[in-house]
Parts: sequence; C-alpha cells; structure tokens
Amino acid sequence: MKRWWSFLVSVALSMGLAACAARPAGVTPPATLILATTTSTQDSGLLDVLIPRFEAQSGYPVKVVAVGSGQALKMGERGDADVLLVHSPEAEEAFMQAGWGKDRVQVMHNDFILLGPPEDAAQVQGADILTALRRIAARGARFVSRGDQSGTHALELRLWESAGLQPQGQAWYLETGQGMGATLMVAAEKRAYTLSDRGTYLAYRAKIGLRPLVEGDPRLQNIYHVITVNPEKWPHVNYVGARAFLEFLLDPETQRRIGTFGVETYGEPLFVPDAITP
Repeated sequence: MKRWWSFLVSVALSMGLAACAARPAGVTPPATLILATTTSTQDSGLLDVLIPRFEAQSGYPVKVVAVGSGQALKMGERGDADVLLVHSPEAEEAFMQAGWGKDRVQVMHNDFILLGPPEDAAQVQGADILTALRRIAARGARFVSRGDQSGTHALELRLWESAGLQPQGQAWYLETGQGMGATLMVAAEKRAYTLSDRGTYLAYRAKIGLRPLVEGDPRLQNIYHVITVNPEKWPHVNYVGARAFLEFLLDPETQRRIGTFGVETYGEPLFVPDAITP
C-alpha cells in the first residue's frame, strides 16, 4: 500500500513540475474572458466559429453567457462580465451614458422579420410591420413573444406601442421568457406569429414550419455592438482581454468570416459586417 501511495505522489509531483517547466517563470496564464451576449449570436452558430479562433490567437479562454441583451447589459452594470456583444441600441446608449461601458463599436447587422404560419390567418404578408401587428391583434391571431427583456423583445414592445396597441394580458399573446431559438420552436408548435432576427431564423428554418411574412421594413434593422465594461467602475474586470476581443471582432479577417458565415449552409449570409467597407 505504501509503495502504491508513493507511486501516486511521485506521478503527481512529476506532472506538477512538468506544468511549471512548460510555463516560463513569472508568467501566469491569461485570465478567463467573460462574454455576455445575446442568444441570437449563440443560436445562429456564429460564436462557434469566432470564439475558438479568438482563443487560439489571443490565449484568452472565453466563458460565453448567452442571455437577452437586457440581461447582458445588467451583467455589465454589476461587473459580472468583461465584454458585451448585444443588439439593443437604446439600452446600450443609456448604459454608456451611465458610465458602465468604456468602448462601444458597431460590429455587424442583419434584420428582424415577422414570421408566421403559411396559412397567414391575419393576412399580414407584404404589409408594413405596424399594419401587420394591428391585423394580428384585430384577428386575435396567436403571437409568441420572447418576453425576456432582450433586444428583440425591446424592439417588439416599441413596435406594438407605435402601432397603438398593448398586447400584454391578451389571450392570444404568449410570452416564453426564453431565447430566440426556444421561442421559434414554441411559435412553430403553436402555429403562431413571432418576431425573429434573420440569423436565428435561418439557423432554425429547417426545424420550423414558419415563413417570413413581413421583411424589409426600415423599422426592423438589427444592429450589433461590442462594448467593453468600464474598468474605472469595476477594476477587477479583464479590460485588456475585452479590448483584445473588440479588436479581434473588428479585424478584417474576422469581418470577412462574419460576412460569409451561413452562405455555405443557408445560401445567404446571416450577418453583414459593419467594421469594414464592403
């Protein structure tokens, strides 16, 4: 028994010494970078392409927390994230004005689309978005909302308000409290209308029977910004890593990858890069 225990101790010491030898004296591994981002960047699969490349180039391990933009911004306010990738411009501007963010740069965009079942009971196809929402409400056609304080949810609420409607509490209006992918699945099951970013819709298109009915309305633009959390507010945040991630997203090669992401699988790009001239 003693010989076996001595063997285990010897192996453990050897592994520890090897690890120390592999790292130069005085050099510590990079701190984990915490990225709080909207579920659409995760559900679309874009982060599966970008994050491994950033980790390999920078050496920073990345922990991704995919939530609604509102929740991501709250994480930044609490100092629970180092960098944000979100798409809720009004909330982002308030975040920056309050001093919670250090840098904010536009990275990419796509657009929102109103999806619905092929039978289109509310007859919204081809209408502008406000007319479409009024028809859905007038018919009492089922509508599924994320209801999660995300950027998508915030836009949806602004659109209902602009249409002069208050859908909350109506029998035909359902809230999932979940991300875009899960909400699309619920809408498909309920044969309901819903508002989605184009990227997540394309990623889920084969799984759902919904189709785009309203698109191209200027009110439906969907812009993504990268924001570093202000180290003057939260000295513990990994600002150096956050800046490295911001610069990685703006790098021409990363922008090229963003611009081509989805073409091979879906026949069209899911996002349009904004940090470089096309």
